Amino acid sequence: MIWPPRPHFQHSCPVLMNKQRLIPLIVATALFMENMDSTVIATSLPAIAADIGTSPLYALKEAAKAAAHGGPLTHSAVLGVVSLILWALILIISVKYAMLILRADNRGEGGIVALLALLSARNAAPGTWRSHLLVVGLIGAALLYGDGAITPAISVLSAIEGLKVDAPSLTPAVVPLTVVILIGLFFMQKQGTGFIGKIFGPVMLFWFAVLAALGIHGIVKAPGVLVALSPFYAFDFLIHQDFHVSFAILGAAFLAVTGGEAMYADMGHFGRFPIRLAWFAVCLPALVLNYFGQAGELINDPNSIDNPFFQLAPNWAHYPLVLLATLATVIASQAIISGVFSLTQQSIQLGFLPRMHIQHTTSDAIGQIYVPLVNWLLAAGTLGAVLAFGTSDALAGAYGIAVSLLMAITTLLAALVAIQWGYSPILVIAVNGFFFIIDAIFFAANTEKLFEGGWFPLLLAAAVAFLMMTWRGGVKLVEKARAKLRQPEEDLIETAVNKCSARLPGTAVFLASAPRGVPLALTQFVKHNHVLHERVLLVTVQIEELPRISDEDRAEVMEISPGITRIILHYGFMQYPTIYEGLKLTCRQGKLPGIDLSDVTYYIGRETIIPREDVPGMWVWRESLFAFLQRNAERSAAFFGVPTGQVVEFGTEIEI
Repeated sequence: MIWPPRPHFQHSCPVLMNKQRLIPLIVATALFMENMDSTVIATSLPAIAADIGTSPLYALKEAAKAAAHGGPLTHSAVLGVVSLILWALILIISVKYAMLILRADNRGEGGIVALLALLSARNAAPGTWRSHLLVVGLIGAALLYGDGAITPAISVLSAIEGLKVDAPSLTPAVVPLTVVILIGLFFMQKQGTGFIGKIFGPVMLFWFAVLAALGIHGIVKAPGVLVALSPFYAFDFLIHQDFHVSFAILGAAFLAVTGGEAMYADMGHFGRFPIRLAWFAVCLPALVLNYFGQAGELINDPNSIDNPFFQLAPNWAHYPLVLLATLATVIASQAIISGVFSLTQQSIQLGFLPRMHIQHTTSDAIGQIYVPLVNWLLAAGTLGAVLAFGTSDALAGAYGIAVSLLMAITTLLAALVAIQWGYSPILVIAVNGFFFIIDAIFFAANTEKLFEGGWFPLLLAAAVAFLMMTWRGGVKLVEKARAKLRQPEEDLIETAVNKCSARLPGTAVFLASAPRGVPLALTQFVKHNHVLHERVLLVTVQIEELPRISDEDRAEVMEISPGITRIILHYGFMQYPTIYEGLKLTCRQGKLPGIDLSDVTYYIGRETIIPREDVPGMWVWRESLFAFLQRNAERSAAFFGVPTGQVVEFGTEIEI
C-alpha cells in the first residue's frame, strides 16, 4: 500500500489574528450556536462536558509530549497526534457511544447499572454466567468512582495552570488555588445546583464557541494541518514509532475521549436525541476545530508544547481565558459529581451499597440529589490527587486507565444486551468486537501509566468494588438467615385465630424484607404481647430492574386473612421508595378502604449482625466489615420515609 506523502511546510511568517479580528469571530460563532435549538442543546452540554468538553486543556499537550519523547517535536508527530485524536473522537464517541451504545437504554436510562438491570444480573443464581457478569458490572460501576475523583482534579488544575503562561512566578500558587476552588465546589453540593445549573448550559455553549474560535485562529496560522483529517497520518505515524512510544501516544490521546461513559450515564436526565444533537451540532465541531488549531500552533511554534491551548489565544485574552476555563472545568466537575451521586442512588436501590442519607436538593427536578458521605469521600480523593501529583502532567499518568477498562466492560455488556434483544449474534460480535479491540488497545496503552499514577484510580475503584461485593454477599447471608427464622403465613393465620384472644384498636404496619412469610418484627411482637392489631399491613418495598414504575402499578394488595393484608410497593431503581407516599397512593386508589394513615403505627425490625466462624458464609473479617457497614447504614425508617413519630423498633440478632 502506498501511503500519502508527509507534507512539508514553508516556514513563512504566520498569519496573526489581532484583537479586532478575534472578537468578531468569537461573537459570530456564539451567535451561530445560539440560533440552534439552544434549549435542547444547552441542557445536555454540561453532561457531555464532564470530561470531553474540557479535554482540550490537556489531551493534545500530553499526546504531543509523548510523541516527542524527549526530543524535538516534528511536523509528522503533530499531524499524527491530531489525526489520532480526531479519529478517536469519531470512532469511540461518535460511532460507538452516540450511535450505538446510547441505543442500549433501560426505559430511557443509561449507564452500567442500567445495563446490569437489563441483563437481570442482580438476582442471578450463584455460579451462573449472569452472576459472574454481576461481578464484572460492579467492577465497572466502581471504576466510575475512580473517574469521579480524578476528573475534577485534572480539569481544574489544567485550567489554573494557564496562569503560568504569562506569569511563571505564579506557579507556586497553582495547587493552593486549585484546592480552594475544589473545596468550594464540594461545599456547594449541599446547597444543590438548581439555581447555578441555570447558567451551566449558556456558559458551556459559550465555552464551545470560544474553543471553535480559538481553533479557527490556529488553523488560519497553519492551514496545512487540515491534511491530518486523513486517518492515514495517525496510522503511518504510529507504525513508524517504537512500540513503547506508540503505546505512550495512544495512552495520552485517549484523554480526549474519556467522557463517553459519563455521556451515556446521563442519558436518563436528558434523553438520547438532545445528547446526540449537542454532540454532533456543537461539541464535536468545536473540539475538532480546537485540536486542529492547537496542532497548527505547534507547527508554527513547537516551543508552545507546554501549553498549546492557552498559546492559541492572544496575550490580552490569557487571563479571561483562564477564568472561562476554570468556570468550564467547575461545571464539568459538577456534572461528574452529580453522576456519581446518581450512580450511588441506583446502587443503593439495587442492593449493591448500604443505605445512605440522600438529600433531595429540589422537588421539581429528577436527579438533583446530594449524598453527604459520598461527597466528602470524593472530595478527599480529589484533593488527595491534586496534592499528591501537583500538576496536570503528573495527573495525566493517573487518568485514563480506569476509564478505558470501564469502556471495555460497557462494550461487552452492551453486546450481551443487543443479543438478548434479538440482534444477530454474528453482527453484534463483529461490530462490538471491533470496538472491544479498540478499547483493549487503549487499555493496554494506558497500562503503561500504571506505575506513573494509574494505580491511584484503580486503587479507589478496587476499594469501592470490594465494598460493593462485601455488602452484596452480606445481604444474601442475612436474607438466608432471615428465611430460617421467618414463619410461614399459615402460622400467622393460626396465631391470629387461636392465640391472640384480643385485638388492639387501630392499624399496624410491619415492614417486611421479603414478599412472603412473616416479618421477624411481627413474630417478636406477637411473642411478647400475645395480641394483634385490628388491622395488620405487611408492607414490602420491591425495587424492580426498571428505572421507573407508574403509579397505577405501584401497589400490589393481597388479603392473607381477615384483618391481615400484604402490600408490595413496586419502585424503579431511579425512584425514591417512600412507604408513606406509597400507602397514601394506595388509599387514594381505593385499595385500602378505611385506613387513616395518621393513626398508623409502624413496626420495624432493627437487626444486629453477629459474625460466626461456624456458620457458612464469607470470611469472618469480611462479615465483620459487613456488620460495621450495616450498623452505620441509614435506619430503615428514615430511608423509606416513615413518619418518625409513628415508629416502633424491634431488635433482632442475626448470625451469619
